Amino acid sequence: MSVRVALIVGSLRNGSYSRAIGMAIKDLAAPELELIPVEIGDLPLYNPDLETETPPPAWARFREAVNGTQAVLFVTPEYNRSIPGALKNALDVGSRPYGHSVWQAKPAAIVSVSPGALAAFGANHHLRQPLVFLNMPVMQQPEAYVGNVADLLDDQGKLTNEGTRKFLKTFTDAFVDWIEKTKG
Repeated sequence: MSVRVALIVGSLRNGSYSRAIGMAIKDLAAPELELIPVEIGDLPLYNPDLETETPPPAWARFREAVNGTQAVLFVTPEYNRSIPGALKNALDVGSRPYGHSVWQAKPAAIVSVSPGALAAFGANHHLRQPLVFLNMPVMQQPEAYVGNVADLLDDQGKLTNEGTRKFLKTFTDAFVDWIEKTKG
């Protein structure tokens, strides 16, 4: 089984810890998972007035990219105890037009990342709310909260902590099982 997984990173920052962890997961992922980064930074804010026969090109690119996958892995920081606005916008863009959601029934998993000790717990749980509405079965266990992330990466953003590496490998292996259990 080879599964194409959209890797969606909630942070737009160059040198993002979330992106570094997402790339580490991509490197550690089981061979059955093909993680495909799908960018969200160029998506115009969702506005129903733009939902015409020719929506913004960035929306079309994003929808096509996610449509070409069978599952989604979200890696996100926490902004003000919730998810970043760019990530919420991506969820909205992908959920439209009505009846054509790119998210429909796609298995998902969430990794939240923070330089602080709370490991973006709020963002992780806030992200689960819209995913339920979007009919995305979200992996429950193991939960993935990566705290004190700056201490786990080198100057080039490469993961250096062996315990975190082992945990993320266990997480991706569990995600393979979750996708298998939940696929239609």
